[in-house]
Amino acid sequence: MEIKEVASIILHKDFKRANMDNDIALLLLASPITLDDLKVPICLPTQHGPATWHECWVAGWGQTNAADKNSVKTDLMKAPMVIMDWEECSKAFPKLTKNMLCAGYNNESYDACQGDSGGPLVCTPEPGEKWYQVGIISWGKSCGEKNTPGIYTSLVNYNLWIEKVTQLEGRPFSAEKMRTSVKQKPMGSRVSGVPEPGGLRSWLLLCPLSHVLFRAILY
Repeated sequence: MEIKEVASIILHKDFKRANMDNDIALLLLASPITLDDLKVPICLPTQHGPATWHECWVAGWGQTNAADKNSVKTDLMKAPMVIMDWEECSKAFPKLTKNMLCAGYNNESYDACQGDSGGPLVCTPEPGEKWYQVGIISWGKSCGEKNTPGIYTSLVNYNLWIEKVTQLEGRPFSAEKMRTSVKQKPMGSRVSGVPEPGGLRSWLLLCPLSHVLFRAILY
């Protein structure tokens, strides 16, 4: 694992703690990430995803039991997710905003938990296609309760904010350019394309290991 120094943290100026709206930040690294087959930036969605993603996963090192603070794992854990209908989810979570999405796994108890906040929710539209980080773990009622989804920051709503902030900092990033430069990678394969220099090498989303988490899901 490569450890990088963070030069600055840029919080979203409209973050609201009362309802966790705009729960996102950017980390500017002191030096670029050295990209290779195991460290490749994940794509960000440039438009709202398909009605049904083919496959989604969430990952983290948080608690595996909400009632046990000592259930934190040293091994990276992962869980399959399904993105749920926003209108239906808003009935259970009145403070849900359009900057959020809900994800769970039908009648199963798969979920993110305490200690996972800031981690990635990644999805692919079709088998063998590119993976996209569609969400950031944000909040929820508890964790692991059946039919109770977790709440995630919906990244598709923040492309313009990310581009504006990175431009002002002199390290411009484009989600569209990243999408076209990252080659698709079959699930379980170690063969992947490394994008052109620049871009996300100097930037990370709220989760400082978002792509490392993503890669660990695959192996």
